[in-house]
Amino acid sequence: MKGFAAVFKREIYAFFASPIFYVVGTIFLVLSGYFFYTSVAYFSLISFQAAQNPHMAGQVNLSEMVIKPLLNDMSIVLLLIVPLLTMRLLAEEKKNGTIELLLTYPIRELAVLLGKYLATLCVILLLLSVTACYLIMLSWFGTLEWGLVLTGYCGLALMAASFVSLGLFASALTQNQIIAAVLGFGALLMFWIIGWIGSMSGPMVNKVVTYLSLGEHLETFTKGVMDSRDLIYYLNFSVFFIFLTLRYLDSQKIRG
Repeated sequence: MKGFAAVFKREIYAFFASPIFYVVGTIFLVLSGYFFYTSVAYFSLISFQAAQNPHMAGQVNLSEMVIKPLLNDMSIVLLLIVPLLTMRLLAEEKKNGTIELLLTYPIRELAVLLGKYLATLCVILLLLSVTACYLIMLSWFGTLEWGLVLTGYCGLALMAASFVSLGLFASALTQNQIIAAVLGFGALLMFWIIGWIGSMSGPMVNKVVTYLSLGEHLETFTKGVMDSRDLIYYLNFSVFFIFLTLRYLDSQKIRG
């Protein structure tokens, strides 16, 4: 796609040249490291108690006590940091007045959006890959279910892709980066907690809101199962918000 590579390289350079990336990346890794440490510390405590009480041996499970909690905790951290990475994608262009120039270049709007989208996603995947070092170190002291680890990280990657698409749309709505971050976080939080109202509603509503919940679809991945329904949900979510962003930019161009 013409112009995609140029936009992608430009965004990658912008991320690594920005102090925001290093601050956000450090926060992500520190929080992930903290959650990993607490999970391992709790596992060690239970293992010590199980060694003295054989009846507790069945409660000691590395996957259930360390890996699954770590994956779930990292998904919450992603919920917090992704809006901080996506807030500048289009809001900064609009504030600097370069969005008009960018969209009038001989490249398609879709190439611009995909370049920004995939560059942001690659940066997040880089941060996720660093956290894999925690589990590699853990494998020296115990036996890991690598199938569960791989499917869990696949689920996190798909969830991150959905987060970025919504954050990109929020960034297109305003030229203020702070507002874009708040809008992105608020919308993501809504899709995260929407499943909570299912228990207070009828079966049909419960089924709908559960399906719309971003967090619910991660559960099967953290169990070591890759369900095509969850895969399709995350892909459709990403495509939908990229499409909305494209249509919004088209409407802005017509008005301009």
